[in-house]
Amino acid sequence: MADEDIAFTVLTKDAEFEVRDYPAFIVAEVNVTGSRDEASTEGFKLLADYIFGGNTRRQSIAMTAPVVQKRAAGEKIAMTAPVTQSGSDGAWTVRFTMPSTYTLDTLPSPNDPRVHLIPVPPQRYAVVRFSGLAKPADVERKTDALKAFLERQKLSSDGDASLARYDPPWTLWFMRRNEVWIAVAPAG
Repeated sequence: MADEDIAFTVLTKDAEFEVRDYPAFIVAEVNVTGSRDEASTEGFKLLADYIFGGNTRRQSIAMTAPVVQKRAAGEKIAMTAPVTQSGSDGAWTVRFTMPSTYTLDTLPSPNDPRVHLIPVPPQRYAVVRFSGLAKPADVERKTDALKAFLERQKLSSDGDASLARYDPPWTLWFMRRNEVWIAVAPAG
């Protein structure tokens, strides 16, 4: 699917878990609503249009992995509702990472006003990798395991979990690479 993966440095590895440092990078992102799968499909289409020439220069931009999806910031869920990543409807942010050769000044502006170019500062993430279709129950189980890993490592989270997908939809289900990421709060 991608010409480039985001570079990172592994600080800690423990079985399926890693703590990684990522440098600053730029993302194209959209906010969409629906189930996780509906939002993923809609967000992917909007972002693919941007990188395939739906921009002010009609310029193609190489695909970079992973495609990241998380609940949109500021979403409020009633206390009576189940709070899971598989909620029936919700607001989601879907992100494509831009190739590292670009800056905000060198990227073409999106034609679609729903697509935003956002600089992401350097960040430390706790990550768990898994294969399969990334069904809601799988993502929830891996998120819980990653939170337990953070607790064992005496690390605090700095935000909600994100799902990172690395493969195109035609990849056989058992060969798909997925990860759950949780930002790690700075120590102190």
